[in-house]
Amino acid sequence: MAEIQHTQEGEIAKPNTAIIWRTFWILSALTALEFIIAFTIPNSTFRVGVFIILTIAKAAYIVGEFMHLRHEVKFLIWAIVLPMTFVGWLLLAMILEGGSIFMMGQ
Repeated sequence: MAEIQHTQEGEIAKPNTAIIWRTFWILSALTALEFIIAFTIPNSTFRVGVFIILTIAKAAYIVGEFMHLRHEVKFLIWAIVLPMTFVGWLLLAMILEGGSIFMMGQ
Protein backbone atom coordinates (compact mmCIF):
# COMPACT_ATOMS: atom_id res chain seq x y z
CA MET A 1 0.00 0.00 0.00
CA ALA A 2 1.15 3.50 -0.70
CA GLU A 3 2.08 5.65 2.22
CA ILE A 4 -0.33 8.54 2.74
CA GLN A 5 1.22 11.84 3.70
CA HIS A 6 -0.96 14.37 5.43
CA THR A 7 -0.19 17.95 4.47
CA GLN A 8 -1.64 21.34 5.09
CA GLU A 9 -3.92 22.76 2.45
CA GLY A 10 -1.81 24.27 -0.32
CA GLU A 11 1.33 22.48 0.81
CA ILE A 12 2.97 20.07 -1.64
CA ALA A 13 4.15 16.75 -0.22
CA LYS A 14 7.88 16.08 -0.34
CA PRO A 15 8.72 13.38 -2.93
CA ASN A 16 10.17 10.13 -1.67
CA THR A 17 13.04 9.63 -4.10
CA ALA A 18 15.13 7.34 -1.88
CA ILE A 19 13.40 4.22 -3.22
CA ILE A 20 13.96 5.31 -6.81
CA TRP A 21 17.65 5.97 -6.19
CA ARG A 22 18.08 2.62 -4.41
CA THR A 23 16.49 0.87 -7.38
CA PHE A 24 18.73 2.82 -9.75
CA TRP A 25 21.90 1.80 -7.89
CA ILE A 26 20.89 -1.87 -7.64
CA LEU A 27 20.11 -2.09 -11.35
CA SER A 28 23.29 -0.16 -12.20
CA ALA A 29 25.37 -2.57 -10.12
CA LEU A 30 23.82 -5.60 -11.84
CA THR A 31 24.43 -4.03 -15.25
CA ALA A 32 28.04 -3.20 -14.32
CA LEU A 33 28.51 -6.81 -13.21
CA GLU A 34 27.19 -7.97 -16.59
CA PHE A 35 29.70 -5.72 -18.38
CA ILE A 36 32.57 -6.99 -16.23
CA ILE A 37 31.61 -10.58 -16.99
CA ALA A 38 31.21 -9.80 -20.71
CA PHE A 39 34.73 -8.41 -21.01
CA THR A 40 36.63 -10.72 -18.63
CA ILE A 41 35.20 -14.25 -18.98
CA PRO A 42 35.76 -16.00 -22.32
CA ASN A 43 32.70 -17.08 -24.29
CA SER A 44 31.38 -20.27 -22.71
CA THR A 45 28.24 -21.95 -21.43
CA PHE A 46 29.03 -20.64 -17.94
CA ARG A 47 29.06 -17.04 -19.17
CA VAL A 48 25.76 -17.46 -20.98
CA GLY A 49 24.24 -19.05 -17.86
CA VAL A 50 25.40 -16.14 -15.70
CA PHE A 51 23.88 -13.66 -18.18
CA ILE A 52 20.56 -15.51 -18.11
CA ILE A 53 20.50 -15.58 -14.30
CA LEU A 54 21.38 -11.87 -14.03
CA THR A 55 18.76 -10.95 -16.63
CA ILE A 56 16.08 -12.88 -14.77
CA ALA A 57 17.16 -11.26 -11.49
CA LYS A 58 16.94 -7.77 -13.03
CA ALA A 59 13.55 -8.52 -14.58
CA ALA A 60 12.21 -9.86 -11.27
CA TYR A 61 13.46 -6.79 -9.42
CA ILE A 62 11.91 -4.43 -11.98
CA VAL A 63 8.58 -6.25 -11.82
CA GLY A 64 8.66 -6.22 -8.02
CA GLU A 65 9.47 -2.53 -7.73
CA PHE A 66 7.86 -0.76 -10.67
CA MET A 67 4.83 -3.01 -11.09
CA HIS A 68 4.40 -3.24 -7.29
CA LEU A 69 4.19 -7.03 -7.35
CA ARG A 70 6.42 -7.22 -4.28
CA HIS A 71 3.71 -5.53 -2.22
CA GLU A 72 0.87 -7.83 -3.28
CA VAL A 73 -0.54 -10.86 -1.49
CA LYS A 74 1.37 -14.14 -1.88
CA PHE A 75 -1.42 -15.86 -3.82
CA LEU A 76 -1.32 -13.22 -6.56
CA ILE A 77 2.46 -13.45 -6.75
CA TRP A 78 2.33 -17.23 -7.18
CA ALA A 79 -0.53 -16.92 -9.67
CA ILE A 80 1.85 -14.90 -11.88
CA VAL A 81 5.17 -16.60 -11.15
CA LEU A 82 4.08 -20.24 -11.52
CA PRO A 83 2.64 -19.94 -15.07
CA MET A 84 5.67 -17.89 -16.13
CA THR A 85 7.90 -20.70 -14.85
CA PHE A 86 6.09 -23.16 -17.09
CA VAL A 87 6.35 -20.79 -20.06
CA GLY A 88 10.10 -20.49 -19.42
CA TRP A 89 10.39 -24.27 -19.22
CA LEU A 90 8.47 -24.61 -22.51
CA LEU A 91 10.78 -22.12 -24.25
CA LEU A 92 13.86 -23.91 -22.94
CA ALA A 93 12.50 -27.28 -24.11
CA MET A 94 11.70 -25.87 -27.55
CA ILE A 95 15.17 -24.37 -27.90
CA LEU A 96 16.97 -27.53 -26.78
CA GLU A 97 14.81 -30.06 -28.61
CA GLY A 98 13.61 -27.99 -31.57
CA GLY A 99 16.38 -29.08 -33.90
CA SER A 100 15.53 -32.78 -33.52
CA ILE A 101 12.64 -32.49 -35.97
CA PHE A 102 15.18 -32.27 -38.79
CA MET A 103 16.77 -35.57 -37.68
CA MET A 104 13.53 -37.62 -37.76
CA GLY A 105 13.77 -38.71 -41.40
CA GLN A 106 17.40 -39.84 -41.18
